[in-house]
Amino acid sequence: MLSYVTHGDPESPAIVLLHGFLGSAADWDLVAYALSEGFFCVAPDLPGHGGSVGLPDGSYTMEGTARAIGGLMDDIGIQRATIAGYSMGGRLALYLALRHSERCASLFLESASPGIESEEERAVRRKADEERARRLEFGDFDEFLRDWYTQPLFASLARREGMVRELIESRKNNDPAELAKSLRGMGTGSQPSLWGELPGLRVPSILVAGQLDEEFVRVVHRMASLLHKTRVFTVPDVGHNLHLESPNEYTRLLRDTAGWWA
Repeated sequence: MLSYVTHGDPESPAIVLLHGFLGSAADWDLVAYALSEGFFCVAPDLPGHGGSVGLPDGSYTMEGTARAIGGLMDDIGIQRATIAGYSMGGRLALYLALRHSERCASLFLESASPGIESEEERAVRRKADEERARRLEFGDFDEFLRDWYTQPLFASLARREGMVRELIESRKNNDPAELAKSLRGMGTGSQPSLWGELPGLRVPSILVAGQLDEEFVRVVHRMASLLHKTRVFTVPDVGHNLHLESPNEYTRLLRDTAGWWA
């Protein structure tokens, strides 16, 4: 069901790389190339992104996507892997580790959370996501992308010349109607809160956040207080998207994680 790319030797320990909202498998090219000596990297386009479009409606949910990742791993011949995810992909990685732990050798979460705890707050977020989804379906896609990357969450990207412009251009390869499906099914308003399940997680994990992303620095430290066998890293002078802003440091941390628990 899912479009994907691979890097490295299939006989090496596997790493599955899960991108964020608006992204694609191509987001991981630099990281996967750097890791390809020693690891087998698999980067899928998540439902509604890149080439993973026109899928059954149930595929655009957290559980549907988790099952699709499991099916992809079966097709490639991977039983267990380090699951690495960024933002939306990090929430998916955590869901996989909790609900399908047999597929997860270790977990590497970048700027990710277990979701929204309060049903009332989730309802507010669902309403906001529905408005964004309708903008994607009926509005100006270029304007949506410009507005998305002017959110405070991505402020640190603007410090690097041309980065936001290049990022927006790459996002135009997506189908906005398909992105709307993803937002409705995979947004934090739609996914179940996983906070209450964290103490039961037995998969070894690494939690990383950019120092400038203060909200997620708080989130990962709170998560770590509830988890067993975990480490937290805060990367200086970067924000929410640290694999883009600091790919060398991101790659080093991920290589160490996969090596520790391969």
